Amino acid sequence: MTNNPTAILDAAARFRREMGDNLHDKLTEAIYNDAGQIAARAVSSGEHSSNKNFGQFFDRIVTSRWFGFPLMILLLTVVFWLTIAGANIPSAMLGELLQGTVYNLLHDFASSLNAPWWLSGFLIDGVYLATAWVVSVMLPPMAIFFPLFTLLEDLGYLPRVAFNLDRLFKRAGAHGKQALTMMMGYGCNAAGVVSTRIIDSPRERLIAIITNNFAICNGRWGTLILIGAIFIGSTAPPALASLIAATSVVAIAILGVIFTLLVSAFLSKTWLKGEASSFSLELPPYRPPQIWQTLYKSIIDRTFIVLKRAVLMAAPAGAVIWLMSNVNIGEASVAAHLVSFLNPFGLLLGLNGVILVAYIVAIPANEIVVPTILMLTLNMAKSGLAQTGVMSGLDDDLQIRQVLTEVGGWTILTGVNLMLFSLLHNPCSTTIWTIWQETKSFKWTTVATLLPVVLGIAVCFLTASVARLTGLI
Repeated sequence: MTNNPTAILDAAARFRREMGDNLHDKLTEAIYNDAGQIAARAVSSGEHSSNKNFGQFFDRIVTSRWFGFPLMILLLTVVFWLTIAGANIPSAMLGELLQGTVYNLLHDFASSLNAPWWLSGFLIDGVYLATAWVVSVMLPPMAIFFPLFTLLEDLGYLPRVAFNLDRLFKRAGAHGKQALTMMMGYGCNAAGVVSTRIIDSPRERLIAIITNNFAICNGRWGTLILIGAIFIGSTAPPALASLIAATSVVAIAILGVIFTLLVSAFLSKTWLKGEASSFSLELPPYRPPQIWQTLYKSIIDRTFIVLKRAVLMAAPAGAVIWLMSNVNIGEASVAAHLVSFLNPFGLLLGLNGVILVAYIVAIPANEIVVPTILMLTLNMAKSGLAQTGVMSGLDDDLQIRQVLTEVGGWTILTGVNLMLFSLLHNPCSTTIWTIWQETKSFKWTTVATLLPVVLGIAVCFLTASVARLTGLI
């Protein structure tokens, strides 16, 4: 060992250089090893590469600027065509059973008990018939539509739709995640409002909340499918009726997306100004369909839950309608007074007073709009088709169309504007309450409630005015 300070310093410097080079080499080797492991997990070879290439091939198609939206429209059209074409026969069978056989048995049983007319009328002609109509008309299409829609969801297609819509929402000054919350709104608008919590920006979240009502919820699909079938589909040859009806429903759904983008752009440039945020959306891998899981999820978690909600709302609504039709003020019933009061305004919009009263009664749930319309139409009729407060004998779409046209005076314009107003009207009471819970703002809850109604009135008035000027009606 030397005591020379210079030699000691030189030795120390040489040691640090050697250790530093070795440490650098070890760190470099570790980094390359980690990179190799990550690459091995991310890039497949052999038997796994074909699966990934398969998914990438389809992603290039379904997320393409040229093919993405046409494919989305085509798939929706096929889903609605299968729903409309497949629901006619079971709906007629259920209608004949519930509104015919069971209805008559209940009246025979009430007569055997010498039940007073008002009690049997209230319970059977009011509560039961409204419930039976909802079940017979809504259950078959929902039992077809929800499994098909759930299948697209489980396959991983719906996130691709959100991916396609992302750039449109950014152009509208909204958050890209609003596409995801809108997809959730197609099941239930209240759930769609809650799902906006994934948006971090308060401004963009508020835009998503206000516009979520333009996503067609479960309760409105039944109305659109039925009216599209009996008014739009009936204008086409029988072989094309289901396809034309399905196309009309798809057109309303697309119009809802357009209104969502337009209103989002309006809000982002006026009341809720600001810059749109960015985010990354991970597309899940395509998964093979699990038929039994899809059926359980769609039938139990969606169809029966929606049907249960519809029945729970339809029963009291039927009772209210029966009472409105049988409690008189002067020489006319309460229902007749309301319909007469609203009828001039309704006709101005290409609708009628019955439809406006039905939407007031149906604020608790959109599912009961059409049965309410049918019951009120029959109640207002001055022909032998109507019984006081009773909706009976409507076993299929043809009979429903006959009642609405011959008894209610409906035209094609009435059917089209009802579909438009079904898209553009106030949220249901559950969604309104959810908006209040999420915003804690009376101002924005009021805006979210009234803005769709104002748009609906404006669009229906415009459509009716154009139809009158062009001589279509």
